[in-house]
Amino acid sequence: MRHEPLPPKLHTANRSRLAKLLPPKSIAVLNANDILPTNADGSILMRANSDLFHLTGVEQEETILVIFPDADNEKLREVLFLREPNEHNELWEGHKLRREEAQKLTGIREIKWAQDFPVTFRQLMCEAEHVYINTNEHKRATAEVQTRDDRFVREVRERFPLHDYRRLAPLMHSIRVVKSDAEIRVMQTACDITAMGFKRVLRKTKPGLSESDIEAEFSHEFIRNRARFAYEPIVATGVNACCLHYQTNTDPLKDGQLLLLDVGAAYANYAADMTRTIPVSGKFTRRQRMIYDAVLRVLRVSTARLKPGLLHKEWQKAAEADMTEELLKLGLLKPRDVKKQDPDKPAVKKYFMHGLGHPIGLDVHDVGDLTKPMEAGWVMTVEPGIYIPAEKLAVRLEDTVLVTDNGPVNLMEKIPIEAEAIEAAMR
Repeated sequence: MRHEPLPPKLHTANRSRLAKLLPPKSIAVLNANDILPTNADGSILMRANSDLFHLTGVEQEETILVIFPDADNEKLREVLFLREPNEHNELWEGHKLRREEAQKLTGIREIKWAQDFPVTFRQLMCEAEHVYINTNEHKRATAEVQTRDDRFVREVRERFPLHDYRRLAPLMHSIRVVKSDAEIRVMQTACDITAMGFKRVLRKTKPGLSESDIEAEFSHEFIRNRARFAYEPIVATGVNACCLHYQTNTDPLKDGQLLLLDVGAAYANYAADMTRTIPVSGKFTRRQRMIYDAVLRVLRVSTARLKPGLLHKEWQKAAEADMTEELLKLGLLKPRDVKKQDPDKPAVKKYFMHGLGHPIGLDVHDVGDLTKPMEAGWVMTVEPGIYIPAEKLAVRLEDTVLVTDNGPVNLMEKIPIEAEAIEAAMR
């Protein structure tokens, strides 16, 4: 792993939270992600399975975690199965975890090699009644590629057809969406590294550079701080910023344009998500500043609304009402547009067409049931925007914010956002 190991008590606490949700005689199984192929003999650098990492801190292929709180043999109530190190795989692929290292990293005492899994699992299944197996149940996930978890679901059902099978994902979502103090500290590190990258970019941005030059400045700061991009960065100048997920990042920066930066660092797999919009020349025009300030006002009031008990759909609706008023002041909407709007297609959607924010954590669009009220410990992004293709400009602003009983805590407080602060830093 590139990052420093997380404290094992974090993973131990997470497993304890999951175990308390399991009914009697229940066994839960989680698998590592596959190493995915590219072309020829190439492969993609492995990305840890977020659920498995949450419970163990392990980022190694072919890893399996079994949790069975009621197992008769106390040693088998938590078992971690690892790919066994040997001279060949370490020569070609690098270091593999030893038992002692895995114990120290995870807090799990019983470490076995992957080849021992079939026999040990059968022994435990003979005691279990309920089997919790995992799949990716994010609402926006695509399922075109069969995962290691998918294969395991098929195989275990074939081998043990008479057990009661249940979904693990809802339980994992419920514990992952509420972040512990230790997780918040890691997310703060990711936000601080993002701040370093952005401040570097403010010093470097000028006409004549390219979007890819700016992406490279973020990359420099992230890598030197043992982080990575939490998602493919969006570095979009001019009309490119009106494409919500623009990722080409090649066009030149021109005087008078705005540059939209949707970039976040991930540290220890925990993500930050930031958007800032800056003037390429170092100073906003009057029109750009009017639009910028309108978006910032919606960001501020939307952030202030974050509190336990808030429903996401109510939060979104309130932000759309605020943005409608801003668009009326800017002349982008007319009163008749609002009066005659279709309730299912409000006029505001012409200029602000996306969601106001989402949970964030081990995944940028993190798991969590948005039909339920927010709780203290949720971390949300807040990201209003105005997009005007006809004027070849867009402004989006985004912070990563912790929900608490005492009001929202902006984890990106150190990152400049006021127009005057942006211009001062660019000077």
